[in-house]
Amino acid sequence: MPEKIPDGSIGLVKSSTFHFDQPLSLACGATLDEYELVYETYGELNTSRDNAILVCHALSGTHHLAGYYCMEDRKPGWWENIVGPGKVIDTNKFYVVGVNNLGGCHGSTGPTSRNPETDKPYGPDFPIVTVGDWVESQQRLSEKLGIEQWAAVIGGSLGGMQVLQWAIDFPDSLRHAIVIAAAPKLTAQNIAFNEVARQAIRTDPAFYDGHYYEHDTIPESGLRIARMLGHLTYMSDDIMAEKFGRALREDTINFDYGVEFQVESYLRHQADSFVGTFDANTYLLMTKALDYFDPAAATGSDLSAVMTNVSADFFVLSFTSDWRFSPQRSHEIVKALHDNDLNVSYAEIESHHGHDAFLLPLPQYLSVLGAYMERIATESSI
Repeated sequence: MPEKIPDGSIGLVKSSTFHFDQPLSLACGATLDEYELVYETYGELNTSRDNAILVCHALSGTHHLAGYYCMEDRKPGWWENIVGPGKVIDTNKFYVVGVNNLGGCHGSTGPTSRNPETDKPYGPDFPIVTVGDWVESQQRLSEKLGIEQWAAVIGGSLGGMQVLQWAIDFPDSLRHAIVIAAAPKLTAQNIAFNEVARQAIRTDPAFYDGHYYEHDTIPESGLRIARMLGHLTYMSDDIMAEKFGRALREDTINFDYGVEFQVESYLRHQADSFVGTFDANTYLLMTKALDYFDPAAATGSDLSAVMTNVSADFFVLSFTSDWRFSPQRSHEIVKALHDNDLNVSYAEIESHHGHDAFLLPLPQYLSVLGAYMERIATESSI
């Protein structure tokens, strides 16, 4: 934990909650009669209300983008490298908003929330939500915040998919769309990874068909396996070799099934730190939202056709070693934008960190993203 707030941090922050009484009709056919969204804001909204930035989070992300909740906080928000005073997303210039998605487990209404019909946690009865549902709820939040148009909507991975959906569903509500390490839909291989993770959770004896809250237990074994599998896909072979290679924790092989290799220790640590901080039912929901995302499905997979009404300027970024959402998937997005004569910039960042590169302070990444954010700042009334 820091002895003092590090220089360059936004500092101490707190979350806020909006309660929505207007029913939300979901893509699955269900309706949420009421719900809550937890969010955080950094910086100040200018008098013209044209300097607002919405950051959409990835699968295990939250609304907590930057800063610390208290001096005893062990770690800051997940995009502390990017968001803050003088940083790439400069809170001296922008009013930055992070929101916890519906179905989440960090304050917004989700499986762990009380179901008003039963007075118990929703658990597996919480309806499956889609990226489109998230964007609709985020648009309602922007109305509550008095923001008619975002200067930019930004996101990486699953967050980048939300950005794409924003540009399609609410073309007049954002001026810039920044899509980082994302794809227009999942490949069969990615869907398969998600299904293996879900099966690990669902077959855990402690899962109880999703009603584990009532049994005062957690499907720890399944959630740990799901996290380890997911984490493997976020890293490249090169970075794993660089970090761990075949290094042993001790100087000898023990010829048993204990933790012997450093990489085993690392994965188990990641799994242990995940259990207790993330809900298993939420993990199932988030991976399903990933699987279902396909905005071009209604046009016979013609991504260009579904973007005919898009008006935002785009900045698309990919990373060379990202094999989960490879640069080729970003190329598909760029082509569809070009087919519609839209303004699009593209950067392919050289990196050996894999999919997780979008979370890291890589110099080339910070440079190109910072240049684009400065362009947005000059357009706003700052």
